[in-house]
Amino acid sequence: MITKMTKYTFLLMSSDTAAFLHDIQELGVLDITRSRKPVDAASGKLYREAEVLRKEIDIVERCDFSRDEQHRSLSAKLAAAEEAHAEKLHWGDVDVEKVKALREAGCRLNYHKVPVKKFNPAWAQQYAIVEIDRDDKFVRFIRVDRASEGSNNFQVARTHVAVESLSELATQISALREAVKRREEAMIIRKEEELSLIRNAYAMKVQELQRYLAQNGSRLVADDYISVLTGFAPTENDAKLQAELDKKSIYYLCEPATAADNPPIQLKNNWFARNFETLTGMYGMPVYDEFDPTPVLAPFFLLFWSFCMGDAGYGLLLIALGLLLRYKEGFDLLGLKKHWRLVTTLGVGTFFIGILLGTFFGIDLSKVSWIPEGLRKLMLVGKIEIGGASYDVAMVAAIAIGVFHICLAMIIKAIGITKRAGFKEAISVWGWVILIVGGLIVAGLALTNVLDETATKIAVIAIGVLSVLSIFIFNKPGRNPLLNVGAGLWDTYQMATGLLGDVLSYIRLYALGLAGGMLGAAFNNLGQMVLGDNPTWQWPFFLLIVIIGHALNFAMSCLGAFVHPLRLTFVEYFKNSGYEGKGQEYSPLSNQIENK
Repeated sequence: MITKMTKYTFLLMSSDTAAFLHDIQELGVLDITRSRKPVDAASGKLYREAEVLRKEIDIVERCDFSRDEQHRSLSAKLAAAEEAHAEKLHWGDVDVEKVKALREAGCRLNYHKVPVKKFNPAWAQQYAIVEIDRDDKFVRFIRVDRASEGSNNFQVARTHVAVESLSELATQISALREAVKRREEAMIIRKEEELSLIRNAYAMKVQELQRYLAQNGSRLVADDYISVLTGFAPTENDAKLQAELDKKSIYYLCEPATAADNPPIQLKNNWFARNFETLTGMYGMPVYDEFDPTPVLAPFFLLFWSFCMGDAGYGLLLIALGLLLRYKEGFDLLGLKKHWRLVTTLGVGTFFIGILLGTFFGIDLSKVSWIPEGLRKLMLVGKIEIGGASYDVAMVAAIAIGVFHICLAMIIKAIGITKRAGFKEAISVWGWVILIVGGLIVAGLALTNVLDETATKIAVIAIGVLSVLSIFIFNKPGRNPLLNVGAGLWDTYQMATGLLGDVLSYIRLYALGLAGGMLGAAFNNLGQMVLGDNPTWQWPFFLLIVIIGHALNFAMSCLGAFVHPLRLTFVEYFKNSGYEGKGQEYSPLSNQIENK
């Protein structure tokens, strides 16, 4: 559900605004209307300073040497020195005095390095060449010429050779390695000693930026002497907040927030639905007069996920993963530690749905002899006859879930429009609810012989009349009837083409669960083939195939079980329920800054 909000309007002297914002930041419950990004040079400067500190936290916390400028510079110099030393080993040291004498005589030494295949022995007949080194790849040689002659007639490029001696290069490498080591040790020490200080500096900078943006977002009236700020806080905090405001002698007005005020949204759900509020936030918060979709999203997403995983064994793995995230210090797989309850809940659902689908680590439980007969009868396995054709029970169940999900979405949409805009604006929507939901209910009662033939005819006629009048005649009261008929025909076309595709989308629940089960069974069969009839030394290979195979299948199943149920929720359900998710999340000014 959406937490009720109270709107606060504050009147204060402009010179007191900064101090006021600092005070309410300590209270941590007021969401002040403010800019959402830097709006001028001052706020831009604060933002950049905070961003520098945030990046510094990331570097220090991870001890990320590759992002440290000094470490990167030292590493580059070390790599260059090691490369120069490796090349110098091929050339060896030179006699500095002899090279000096050659230069004084007008001669120049040219160093060349060419691939073995490109080296031409005839060069030795034309030029003063001395071969220095040869290996499988390169030939290294020195060519002597006179500086006055140039080297335009020799078409091989010169190569660079370090002027330092091998001992000098070795000394440089040793010094650079020591410098790199010292820098790494310094960064580790800095993590232990300075990380908390940098975090505090970042928190203070963000708080300063928040206060500035809140002050900048105020409206100045009465010749810039008075600031008017608007804020929102949960109604349940009114008594405590107003007592604190009264102590500070601040003039304010408070009233219940309305949808027109566009207050920020704070969700408040029970322990089960609260785990799924993250998914609602991924799409977007509801506006103030909308329904919170989380209570409906939670059980259906759990059901969809469990269907897509489709394996009770994988449910146990998810439960184990959730407990590891909860109790093992330092263990945070893919940043899921704060969502350990969600992971565990999904694991529990996957275990029970996997039992119903009859799969445990790829094993078909419906064919296992020790499974109780009562449980075997509950499993969604085998075929079912519909209209003279047979279909998998699990596939029919998936489509039935989809039909129910979409019908529920249509009812919620009709109730929502009625609540926000009145019954007149919802007549057409209620007409479709009567036609589709009422039609399905009557059909179900007739097929199960709850309604006899006469009662069924009466119900069908009543549904037909009510839905036709609602969809084609009174869909917009007060408008030209011909326009209403045209609008009804257009709605009919959209419904006919859209609903069928929406319902068929739910087959993915069956398909993904079936694919995961078949792939798990394939790994089991492959392992069994390796094991043979009289296994001895084959056991390690059997375990390797089964463990790696199921690990891959588990990972792929988790990915599919996240993406596809999310799509069914965000597209099929939200579209048919009219949910837009354009609300703004409740974000009060607070001293508690979360590093993200």
